[in-house]
Amino acid sequence: MWLIPRNSDGCGGARIALPALVREALVRWYIGEGSRADEEAGIMLVQQARIGERWIACDCLADGEAPPILTPAFLSEADTYYLRRLTSPKRPEHRTDCPFFREQATNRLSEVRTQDSPADPPIGFFEVLRPAPENLAQRPESDTTDDRTRHGSIPRLARLLWRLMMLSRLNHCPPLRDEDPERSISREFQRLAFAAARVEIAPGIELGRAFWTHAQPLHSRRVFAALRALAPQWPRGHAPQGFLALYAQHVRGSTIEVADGEPVVLANRVQSPSIRGNQIKGPYLVLVVAGQYPEARGYAALRGYAQPVFKGNRFVPVDSEFERLVLGELVELRRTLDRAGWDLSIAKPLFDTLTPTGACRPDFILEACARRTGEIRRIVVEAMGSSDPDHLASKAVTHPRMRQIAPISLVSSEDLESGRVGDIVRGALGV
Repeated sequence: MWLIPRNSDGCGGARIALPALVREALVRWYIGEGSRADEEAGIMLVQQARIGERWIACDCLADGEAPPILTPAFLSEADTYYLRRLTSPKRPEHRTDCPFFREQATNRLSEVRTQDSPADPPIGFFEVLRPAPENLAQRPESDTTDDRTRHGSIPRLARLLWRLMMLSRLNHCPPLRDEDPERSISREFQRLAFAAARVEIAPGIELGRAFWTHAQPLHSRRVFAALRALAPQWPRGHAPQGFLALYAQHVRGSTIEVADGEPVVLANRVQSPSIRGNQIKGPYLVLVVAGQYPEARGYAALRGYAQPVFKGNRFVPVDSEFERLVLGELVELRRTLDRAGWDLSIAKPLFDTLTPTGACRPDFILEACARRTGEIRRIVVEAMGSSDPDHLASKAVTHPRMRQIAPISLVSSEDLESGRVGDIVRGALGV
């Protein structure tokens, strides 16, 4: 096996042969017969390949033939390095008796997480990184599960962002008379910073001590300097890490196009609910975690989660473009009800609510209070803009559960296009 320049075919002379001991250790670990020392040797190889911008060419084919190629990769959610095969009609395949051979998958699903995926609040401290994330993936036990499906669990970074948004009450639109008359993006970030002072990253260390709301401290490396200064105080069993909440109009791959400076480039691809089949435009509120990165020999911005929000001066999270449009109608409806003597508040639940028949997460919960009598009326509003069969099947299960919270009003694309949203909601509230 050889280390070869990235983006090459492995046939040139600029390839470096792996020592036999390293090759044997890598194979032993990959097939599940290795020791911890074998895993450490494999990790070192993968790290060096990534640092040196190299790929790994396999020697299972005859001399003179183009070699099959493995690329070193890092799965941030699992804190695990792994070897990814390069496959295409023009790429040679491993021999069938090679340890790295696997049958080609026929159906490749890029993502199965949806807005209906279960979402529970994160437990523990406001942290993502763990000490010494050094693991190397082994060969899967069976090819029968090789459908390349990314399972639908919601990233912890997303759930931490939602937790912070809930503490800040950014997922809540108050009645019109309680609204801040000077809504602005700076006020939204102030609310986040205030909430950050009330949670801990690790025992005795407040999030507010390692939390920033602009990209400049990252570009100037002040973020890394602050983490180095805090590192000696960090409790054992917890990894030093800091967080940035950034406002962005565009996110592409690992690049965050912030509104007030140079783009922020992360070590890994930015995650988001905006995926194939559910494209959601900006703006986004992006939570970035920075910490120790062995391949950078120091600290780096590692991961990010981009949550689409309603607009720049109102960081209410949305799960689809249609939901953003429906929210706009609901926000304006507050004016109509205010003139009629009703205070309307809007809540966007971020985590599941447990009912006697199971968990559910409504799109919106509206509460109207009559100023004259104090009477309170409550409804659930579901933005039904998708015709996806799986989405509809999920809603068929959760809607009966939501009715245990409050009566449900369904808003369709036709309702939005014809301007009926306000009438539907007013009718459901009886105002």
